[in-house]
Amino acid sequence: HHNGFDPRDLVAAGVRAVATQETLALARAEVAATAVDDKIISYLVTLIQATRTSPSLSLGVSPRGGAALLHAAKAWAWLSGKSFVTPDEVKVIAKPVMRHRVALRSEAELEGVLVDGVIDGILAAAAVPR
Repeated sequence: HHNGFDPRDLVAAGVRAVATQETLALARAEVAATAVDDKIISYLVTLIQATRTSPSLSLGVSPRGGAALLHAAKAWAWLSGKSFVTPDEVKVIAKPVMRHRVALRSEAELEGVLVDGVIDGILAAAAVPR
């Protein structure tokens, strides 16, 4: 499934000394090789742009944040044993990756708006590629 390499071994090893340099290099190469369809890229871009135009946010996801989102989606797909990224991976990692890369407007904060709620709204509004 992973050329005899199971990602769970890496997790079980706690990524300490037990995970050798070769193992980590192999893992990185396999994550990098995880395919991403253009439709998924467009979906990611739509989500990122929505954080920049959201009336509740004073700071949206940067291009570097977008790259982190893409990498996290690839890593999640790989850990799930998939050779390509689906919208599901993007949805799973959207909040953990985005919530630290956006900032609420003070008015929104005063109104009790939560970052996770804003991201949920963005995810709900974005058309999911088929």
